[in-house]
Amino acid sequence: MKILFLCNKSPWPPKEGGPMAMNMLIEGLCLAGHQVKVLALNSFKYYVSPADIPGAYLEKTGIELIDVDLHIKPLHAFLNLFSSESYHVKRFISGKFRERLAGVLKAGEFDVVQIETLYMCPYVETIRRHSRARIVLRAHNIEHLIWQRIADTTSNPVKKRYVGHLARTLKIFEENAIGTCDGIMAITPTDADYFRRYVPSSIPVIDLPFGVDPEKYKPDNREVEFPSLFSLGSMNWMPNEEGIRWFLLNVWLDVHKQFPDLKYYIAGRGMPKWMLNLDLPNVVVLGEVPDAPAFLASKAIMVVPLFSGSGIRIKIIEGMAAGKTIVSTSLGAEGIRCTNHENILIANAPCEFFEMISLCAADRELSEKIGKQAQTLIETDYLPHNIIQSMLAFYKQLIC
Repeated sequence: MKILFLCNKSPWPPKEGGPMAMNMLIEGLCLAGHQVKVLALNSFKYYVSPADIPGAYLEKTGIELIDVDLHIKPLHAFLNLFSSESYHVKRFISGKFRERLAGVLKAGEFDVVQIETLYMCPYVETIRRHSRARIVLRAHNIEHLIWQRIADTTSNPVKKRYVGHLARTLKIFEENAIGTCDGIMAITPTDADYFRRYVPSSIPVIDLPFGVDPEKYKPDNREVEFPSLFSLGSMNWMPNEEGIRWFLLNVWLDVHKQFPDLKYYIAGRGMPKWMLNLDLPNVVVLGEVPDAPAFLASKAIMVVPLFSGSGIRIKIIEGMAAGKTIVSTSLGAEGIRCTNHENILIANAPCEFFEMISLCAADRELSEKIGKQAQTLIETDYLPHNIIQSMLAFYKQLIC
C-alpha cells in the first residue's frame, strides 16, 4: 500500500506530541512493509533543517519540508474579527505547498492520502483534483474545543472575546471540513463520537490512540528521586502553559509548606520568559531536556494540570509507560482508558491536587503501585503494532 502523509509540522524529530503521534504511524507503516511519502510544512514553531534529517529516515519516507510563515500578524489578526474565516486555518495555507503537493500526486499514484490535523484540510481540493486516493483525516484533537475551553477560562474580557471569535470560526471550518474526507481517525472515543454527529453515515469514523513501545520507557537502574514532582511538555502550547501557571499559583506553595524538601521540576520545549524567570522555592525550570525517557525515569510523580485542550495527552501515555504516578484533571485524562485511583489520580480543584500529591509523597509503596498499574495499561492497550493493524484495516475498508 502507498500512503502519502500531509503533516502540519515535521514528524522528525519526534520531540513533542504532534510529531510523536505522526512519527509513530509513519514508522509503523514502514516497518510493516508499506510505502510512505511525507510532505510537511516547516515553520518557526517547530523548525527542522532538511540537512539534519537522518539519511535512513529520508530514504524510507522521502520526506520533504516546505517553509511556511506561521507568525501572527497583528493587523491580519485584528481584521479577522470582521471575518467568518478561521484565522488559525488561513495561516497554514501555502501556495508553494499546494504546488508541490500537486507535483507529488501527478508523479505517482497513492492508495491513501492521510491528512494530519484539521489544519491540512485546505489541501483536500488539490488532492481531489490530482488523485483518486482515499483521503483520511487523522484528527489529533477537536481543534475548536481547545480554543473554546481557553475562552471559557479567560478572565480578561478583551482576550475572552477574541479567543471566543477564533473558536467560533474554527468550529465552522471544522464542521464543514470533516465532511470533505473519506474517513476520519480520531485519537479518542470521545472525539470520535463528536465527529460522527457532524458527518454523513457514509464517512466512517474510528478512534485510534497514540501508542508507545514500552521497552523505550522501562525503568533503568538509576535512582529515582523520591518524592519529587515534575511536568513535561511543550510549553508553547497554550493549555500546557496555562495549566502550569494555575498549578504554581493555586497549589504549589501549599505543597511546599507541607513537604519543604520536595522539588518540582518543569521541563519541555518553548519555555515562555515568565517560566524561565521563575523564582519560587524548590521549583526547578529545566527547559528542553535532551533525553525525555531518562528524565521520566529519574523523577517520581507527574503533574498534568490541564483545564483546556482536546485529544489525548501523549505525555501522560509516556509517563504511564515509564511507570510513573500521574496526577491530572478529568480533562487531562480524557480519552485515556484509565481508572481513577487504580492507574491514575484525578484532581480538578487545588485541594484535590494537594490531597493526591500528599498521598503519593507520603506513601512510596502506594505511588509505585499506581505507576506499575499504569504501565500495565499501556502494555495492554497502547502497543504501536496493534494500532497500526487497526489503521491498515480501516484503510482497506475505505479502498474496497
